[in-house]
This record gives sequence, C-alpha cells and structure tokens, in this order.
Amino acid sequence: MSFNLGKEKVHFNVARLEINGKRFEVVIDPDLAVKFRRNPDNFDIREVLKSEHIFSDAQKGLLASEKLLKEFFGTEDELEIAERILSDGEIEFTSEYREQLLESKRRRIAEIISRSAIDPRTKLPHPMHRILSAMSEAKVRVDMFKKPEDQVKRVVKEIAKIIPISMHSVIFTVKIPAAYSGRAYSTIKAMGTIRSESWLSDGSLKADVEVSAPLELDFIDKINKLTHGDNYITKKEV
Repeated sequence: MSFNLGKEKVHFNVARLEINGKRFEVVIDPDLAVKFRRNPDNFDIREVLKSEHIFSDAQKGLLASEKLLKEFFGTEDELEIAERILSDGEIEFTSEYREQLLESKRRRIAEIISRSAIDPRTKLPHPMHRILSAMSEAKVRVDMFKKPEDQVKRVVKEIAKIIPISMHSVIFTVKIPAAYSGRAYSTIKAMGTIRSESWLSDGSLKADVEVSAPLELDFIDKINKLTHGDNYITKKEV
C-alpha cells in the first residue's frame, strides 16, 4: 500500500491483521503473497516475508511487543503468527503493484476469451481489443487473488451484456473418488458449468461439465493435481 506520511511517501507491501484495535503487520513479497493466499500448503512462509518480524507499524519500523503477541496469538513464534496474518488478514499492496497486477490479469483474461470467443451472428472472432473495451464498459472487476483462468466464466457472462458473444466449449465426463470429491467439486464449479452430477454410494462424484475450450488443458491439469491422477476424465465436443 502507498502511505502518505505528511510530505513523505513510503512504499511497502504488507499483510495486516487487527485484533481488538491492535494492529499486527508483516512486510511481504507481493507476488508470493498472492500465490500463498491461493495455495498456502505449497509455500514456506519465510519465502513470502521480506522480514521475519511482526510490526505494529511497518512503515515506522515499530515492532509489536512480545507481550502483545503472546496475549493475542498465544505464542511468540513470529513465523507462526506471520502465517496467520497472511491467511486471515488484509493484504495491502502498493498502488503501483496493484495497478500492474490488475492490468496483467485483465489482459490475460481478455486474451483467453479472444482465443475462442465469436460473435454468434457473424461467426467471426472477437479481437482482444474488443474484449478489453467490453470489459471496461461492463465495469468488470478483476480479482487479484484468483487466476485469470478461473475468472473467464464470470467475465464472459458480464461482457455478454455489452457484446454478443459465445465461446466454443467442450464437455467432460469426470469421476472423482470420495477422498477428493469435495475439493474437486468447488474447482469444477469454478471452471465450468455442471450439466449433470451424481454422488455415488461410495461418496465419489460423477459429473458432466462444460468448460470453455481455452481452459481445457488447465481443467485437466487441476483435476489431476487435486486427485494425484486418481480420476476418470473423458471429453466430447459440444
């Protein structure tokens, strides 16, 4: 976040958690913080931190007292506390980083859509600049903490109010074992449209899922990672 301290302007990317009016902050690497929030199990918290100290005000270099850490977190372990701050707190980016990240994700979303989006009246593709223009006109909000691929479905629905658009899609039939079905279901729902679903007696999930063509490989990759390859997927085009 970009802070104004009188005439002085300081730039830090921080994660902040407030408890009962007390502020606790850590200084972070913004790119790794975004990835950590998305999948914390894949990261050592020390990779995300610029400093392993807990601050009451990082801009002023004021450290939180050990007494307050113990009182509010039940521990003085700063790495453990930092992980909680990153998981439960608010991440504040510098304005420069925020603008850069949002623009990068916005363009990536538009690129994905333009690869297979067409005007259903003319059957001609929508160029990327038209997608970007429609996103601006529809006031599409890009989520900094979600992958561009996971936002395509929502963005297409929003810009459909501005331009006629349809996307080539594929249908997958997937079967997920019970051990992974809960987590996989949320991923399936986020990336596609569930045409039909059934929960089998052993707790496994079977579903027909429509996914836009540009996300086909990403969809398969995510399902494979979630299930460690223990799944059944077949595909047919719509």
